[in-house]
Amino acid sequence: MNVDTKKWTNKIMRVAENKKYFIYTMGCQLNENDSEKISGILKESGLIKTSNPEEADIIVFNTCCVRENAEERLLGKIGEVKRFKENNGAILVIAGCMMQEKNMVEKIKKSYSFVDLLFGPHTLDKFPEDLYYVLEEHKKVDDIIDIDGVIYEGIPVDRNDKYKASVSIMNGCNNFCSFCIVPYVRGRERSRNPQDIINEIQELAKQGYKEITLLGQNVNSYLVSQKLKGENVDYRVKLKDSQEELNVNSFATLLRSINKIKGVERIRFISPHPKDFTDDVIDAIKDCGNVCKLIHLPLQSGSTEILKVMNRKYTKEQYLGLVERIREKIPNVTFSTDIIVGFPGETEEDFEDTLDVVRQVCFEQVFMFIYSRRFGTVADKMENQVEEKVKHERFERLKRLYESQVEKVNKSYIGTIQRIFVEGTSKTNNKILTGRTESNKVVNFEGGKELIGKMVDVKIISEHMWYLKGEI
Repeated sequence: MNVDTKKWTNKIMRVAENKKYFIYTMGCQLNENDSEKISGILKESGLIKTSNPEEADIIVFNTCCVRENAEERLLGKIGEVKRFKENNGAILVIAGCMMQEKNMVEKIKKSYSFVDLLFGPHTLDKFPEDLYYVLEEHKKVDDIIDIDGVIYEGIPVDRNDKYKASVSIMNGCNNFCSFCIVPYVRGRERSRNPQDIINEIQELAKQGYKEITLLGQNVNSYLVSQKLKGENVDYRVKLKDSQEELNVNSFATLLRSINKIKGVERIRFISPHPKDFTDDVIDAIKDCGNVCKLIHLPLQSGSTEILKVMNRKYTKEQYLGLVERIREKIPNVTFSTDIIVGFPGETEEDFEDTLDVVRQVCFEQVFMFIYSRRFGTVADKMENQVEEKVKHERFERLKRLYESQVEKVNKSYIGTIQRIFVEGTSKTNNKILTGRTESNKVVNFEGGKELIGKMVDVKIISEHMWYLKGEI
C-alpha cells in the first residue's frame, strides 16, 4: 500500500519547524531500518536531527523486545530523559516491537504517564498524524493494532550511511521458535512486491550506494506465504535503462534480479533459516558475482534434542549437511551464526553438541547470547530453566572456543589479496582507512580519503583479534 505522508508532515512543519529530534534505536537491523523511516518522516516535517538528547524537542525510543534486558534498558532511559521533559517540555515517543506487548504498554501508561506517544511497527505510517495531534492539541496518543498490518511503500527514509543501505524485503515471521517473541509483535510473514524492492535499490544505486543488505526475519521464505495462500507470485519485473524483463517468484530469483542492478557492487542478506535453505538459493549465491559469499546461518543450538524443543525444524546432522552442501557448491564460502546458551533443559551433553558444531564449521563470526526469558513465549513457561551460574560458565567456554578459532582464521588471511569496500576512516585514527572484506572482516590500512566509498584491493599483512591490517 502506497502512503503519502506529505499532508501530515506539512502540518507538523507549520507548528514545529526547526525543532530538533533525537532517536534512540534498540535491537536488530530491522529496527535500525524502521528508525531511518522515523527519521525520514521527521526530516520531511522540517525537524533537525541531533545527537544530543538534552537539546532535543522530540525524543523517540525505537524499541526491541527480543532480549529480557531490553525492557530494563528502556525503562532506565525513560527515567533519564524525564528531566528533559520537565526542563524543556520535550515530547517523548516510544515506538517499535515492545509496544506490541500489552503488559509493557500497560506498565508505561501506569508508571511513566508523562510519555506522550506510543505506536507499534504496524502503525508507522500513522506516526506523522499522531505526532501532529500531540504537538498541536497536546494530546497523549497510543496507536497500536493487534494485527499483522500491511506493507507500506513511500514512507520517506533518512539513511544513516552514504554508501551502505539496508532494504527490507518482508515483514513478520511464521516460524514460532519457542524462545522468540518476534511473530507475536511483528506478525505473520508478508513479502514486499519485488518491483518495489527493485525500484528502491535502483534509486539507491543512482544515489551512489554500493552495498545493499536485504532484511527479513526469514529471507529465504520470501513470497512463500503468498504461494501457500494460492496467490500468483510470478511477478514480471523491469529494470530501468534496460529492455530486459525478469521473472521473480522466490528469494533466489530476487537475488538474481538485484545482482543485475548497475552500481550495486555488494549484496548481503539476513537472516535465512536453515530449514528453508533450498538449492536454488545456493545456486544463486554461487552464480551472482555481487552476492557476498558470507552466509549468516543461525544455529541456535547444536543439540538435536534442544533444537526440537526450540521448534527449529532441523537436526544437528541436517545443519552440518547443509553446510557441507553449500561448501561443495561454493568453495570460498564463509559462515557466521547465532547461538543461544542455556536454553531450558540444556544439559552438558547438549552444550557439548553445540561446541562440536562450532569446531566443525569454524565460523567467521559467532553472535552468542545467554538465554533470557521472554514473557509470552513457549520457553518462558518451561520449568527446567538452567541456572544463571551454569549459563555464564557455558557462555565463557563457547567464547574461548570461538576466540581460539578467530585467531586461526585471521592468520589464514595474511598474504592474501582482499577486495575491500572502503567505509571511512578509523574511529581512533583519521589517517587510517577502514573497510570490510566480502566475509565481513574489518581491515585497516593507509590510503587517501578519496578512496572512501570505493572498492580497492588490499594485501593483508598482519592480523589482530578483531581486525586485519593491510596495505594497498
